[in-house]
Amino acid sequence: MNIIIPMAGKGKRMRPHTLTTPKPLLKIAGKEIVKILCEEIVKTYSGKIENIGFVIGDFGQEVEEELIKVAQELGSNGKIYHQDQALGTAHAIYCAQEILEGNTIIAFADTLFDAGFKMDLNQDGIIWTYSVDDPSQFGVVKKRDDGTIEKFVEKPTEFVSKEAIIGIYYFKQGQELRKEIKYLLDNNIMKSNEYQLTDALDNMLNKGFKFTTQQVKEWLDCGNKKATVYTNQRILDLRQHSSLNIKNSTFNNSIIISPCFIDDDVVLDNSIVGPYVSISKNTKLTDVIVKNSIIGENSNISDIIVKDSIIGNSVSIKSERYDFSVGDFNEIEL
Repeated sequence: MNIIIPMAGKGKRMRPHTLTTPKPLLKIAGKEIVKILCEEIVKTYSGKIENIGFVIGDFGQEVEEELIKVAQELGSNGKIYHQDQALGTAHAIYCAQEILEGNTIIAFADTLFDAGFKMDLNQDGIIWTYSVDDPSQFGVVKKRDDGTIEKFVEKPTEFVSKEAIIGIYYFKQGQELRKEIKYLLDNNIMKSNEYQLTDALDNMLNKGFKFTTQQVKEWLDCGNKKATVYTNQRILDLRQHSSLNIKNSTFNNSIIISPCFIDDDVVLDNSIVGPYVSISKNTKLTDVIVKNSIIGENSNISDIIVKDSIIGNSVSIKSERYDFSVGDFNEIEL
C-alpha cells in the first residue's frame, strides 16, 4: 500500500500560523496534523504501508526532513514530491506518479477523521464519506441500489444524497487513476484553470470501475482557527488523551483539568490548565488560566486568561495587572 498526501497549499485561512509553518505540520494534541492523518489511515489497514508520498510546495529542507521523519515513525518510506504550480487536485496527485501504482490511498492533508472500520481491499475503489445536514456545500456521491457509486455531484442544488466526500480515496489499481489523470493533462481538460480529480473519477466510472463508499464516524477540519481549536478538542477526546509529562516538566501550585497534552520541559506556575489544552515543549505559563486552546513551543505567557485560542511558537505575552476602585452598579469589559 502507498499513501499520497497532497499538501502544497499555502493555508491562507490559518494565517499567521502558516506564515512560518505549513498547515499540515501545525500541531494539535501534541502531534502534527499530517501525522495524525497518517495514523488514522494506518488503523484502517492491517498490512504494511510501503511509501508515504508528500506533495508539497517550496517548504524548505527542514520541512522535508520533518515529513520524512513522520513516515519513518510509521514504518514507511517517506518520499517528497513538488507541485510548483497550483493546477488542481489531479495535478497534485500526478506529481507523485512514481508511487501511484497498485493499492493506493489519496488523502488530502486538511482532513482528519475517526474511521471505525477496516478497509475492504477487494473493491476497485472506495470514497470515504460523511453524512452532512447541508449537502449543497460539498461534493457528494449518488449511489445505485447495490451501493456502488453512480456519479459524483459537486455542491448539488437539488438533493442527491447526504454523503459528502471528505477527501480520502482508496484505489485498488493506482495506475488506472494515473492513466486517467495523464489523459486530462495531455488533453488540457481543466475546470476553473485546474485539473480536477473528479473528472478522472468520472472517466473511471464510465469505463466500468466500481466505487463504493465507507462512512467515517466523525469528520474534522483544520481549515481555520476556530475549526482547528475544535479539532484539537475532539482529538484529545477521541484518543482519551491526557499526557502530562510530569517527569520532564514542572508544575508549581497549578491545576490541570484533563484531557490535555503537555509536552516536555513545560513550566506551570500558579496556573490552571484545561480542559482541552495542548502545550508544546519548553513553554512557561505563569499566573495563567487557559482552556480549549493550543499553545506552541518556546513561549512565555503570564498574567492572562486564555480561551478558544491558538498561540504560536516563541511567543511572549504579559498582561498588565489592573488596580481598580469600582463603585456599585458598574459593568466593565476588557
